[in-house]
Amino acid sequence: MSQLDFGNQNPFERAISPFEEMAAYEALWAEKGATFKTIADKFRQAPEGAVPSDLVSGKTIAAFKTRLKEIMSRYAVENIGVRVHGAGEYPQKLRDARHPLEVLYYQGWWDLVNTRSVAVVGSRKVSEDGARRTRRLVKCLVEDGFTIVSGLAEGVDTNAHQTALALGGKTIAVIGTPLSHNYPKQNSELQRTIRDNFLLISQVPFQRYLDQDYRSNRIFFPERNITMSALTEATIIIEASETSGTLTQARAALAQGRKLFILESCFQNPSITWPAKFEALGAIRVKDYEDIRKNLG
Repeated sequence: MSQLDFGNQNPFERAISPFEEMAAYEALWAEKGATFKTIADKFRQAPEGAVPSDLVSGKTIAAFKTRLKEIMSRYAVENIGVRVHGAGEYPQKLRDARHPLEVLYYQGWWDLVNTRSVAVVGSRKVSEDGARRTRRLVKCLVEDGFTIVSGLAEGVDTNAHQTALALGGKTIAVIGTPLSHNYPKQNSELQRTIRDNFLLISQVPFQRYLDQDYRSNRIFFPERNITMSALTEATIIIEASETSGTLTQARAALAQGRKLFILESCFQNPSITWPAKFEALGAIRVKDYEDIRKNLG
């Protein structure tokens, strides 16, 4: 198995094995009924400073180590980094999430997490106007030095990542699959490019994902939106339907104290009512890029 990166550890922190914590995290997810909420609740009830291996038996951890080695070999997953709450370079801004993550997996350039970043998200079935707005907006953000964060989905996400790359900007993809998989399939090359040159992040457990069918695995996509919001200082919505998973990120952004920007074109769409509802809750209506710039400072 390839070497795991665990970041720089504080000498006053306990020594932690990244592979041990990966295996323990996978074991917690293998428990019946496990969700991000139930796992977060376990840590709320545990002593302060607990890590996954404190909640799982050594025998179970050993079994999951073997399984992880098999998965990494089968899917040729290399150079994985692990971030564990309470150790290494875990991003404290993730604690603002309703059910904070204890473990995060990644591949690539971790330091991008510490750059000023904005999430650009929206519909998978993006309109031509929406795609153009995405490209124009990302161009402005890149010129102002922001890292573009999105979810590698079809539509707005793909346009956001591709535009950032084409302009020589920086981008982070937070995906709804394990690092061993990609979705949609047509973005597999884009995922590799981001993994190899920028930063790819996943909170999805390998074994649980493989054990479930695609219908059960859908839960991981809205959850990654919550993480995307927590990692960034603002979320910008290009366009979205009334039932879009993008609205999960909108709610998370407001709950986490992040700025939420909604393009004026959304307000002009008579078929949706969500923009006005979120504006009443504190979202910022964007008529031009200056509205974003002045609010980001």
